[in-house]
Amino acid sequence: MNWRRIRNILFKEWEDIFSDLNNILYVTLLPLLIIAEPLVVMWLVARFGGESLIANSLIQSAITNLSREIPSAAVLTDMQQFQVLLLSQFKFFLMLIPTMIAVSFATFSIIEEKQSRSLEPLLATPVRTSELLLGKALSGAIPAVLVCWACAAIFFVGVAIMGWGGLIPQVLTPSWYVIFFLLNPAVALLSFLLGVIGSSRAKDAKNAQNMILLIVLPVLVLIAIQIIGVVWFNLLLTLGLSIALFIVDYLTLRIAVNLFQRESILIKWS
Repeated sequence: MNWRRIRNILFKEWEDIFSDLNNILYVTLLPLLIIAEPLVVMWLVARFGGESLIANSLIQSAITNLSREIPSAAVLTDMQQFQVLLLSQFKFFLMLIPTMIAVSFATFSIIEEKQSRSLEPLLATPVRTSELLLGKALSGAIPAVLVCWACAAIFFVGVAIMGWGGLIPQVLTPSWYVIFFLLNPAVALLSFLLGVIGSSRAKDAKNAQNMILLIVLPVLVLIAIQIIGVVWFNLLLTLGLSIALFIVDYLTLRIAVNLFQRESILIKWS
């Protein structure tokens, strides 16, 4: 691949995206709503239903798994362990941010260019299909990951305001950093690659958005199976999942290139 051409596509996409105030508001307000929801839910659950939930066998199993990953959590009170369990789920909520951003940005990326015929001059250049699609995916994935990292900082400020600041060191486990720096970018890239595929194949944006929703359900499942103790994503499992997802990203890019049908787009939309 020619990374210079990919960089040029990145800059072009960023110029188009961030020249629109609606896009800027979407990138900033939506993530804030996503992180505000778990903060409110965690506080309400711990405040009004914590005592009864702690006795639940599924929650006890999850707390046991938590103590295995974080030995220092064993000295905490039952309520504090429950609070750490709730806070530890936020690392999966972060993965919803690039997914939801991709629903809007990636799906409109190519479909709008086909309809406005602004894609034709780009396809007539020497840029390869793989470079074009990767550039478009990265143009959304990179800002989405940066927004995720900023939201994580805001989340911990909110946790401190809730009075749970002393539990933050318990949450920042090695698996947290793997999810933060590896799994989250892998999910972001996959979300935008799926969005680009949907946008390149669909006739309108609504049909294109359906494909990106495929990644939302697995993220919700990850949250559910960990909080009820079915599977606990420790360091080894999280690292393996991250590597596997990067492999899926590569395969998805290859599939996207094969499905793009460059010549067909030029003829059909000319």
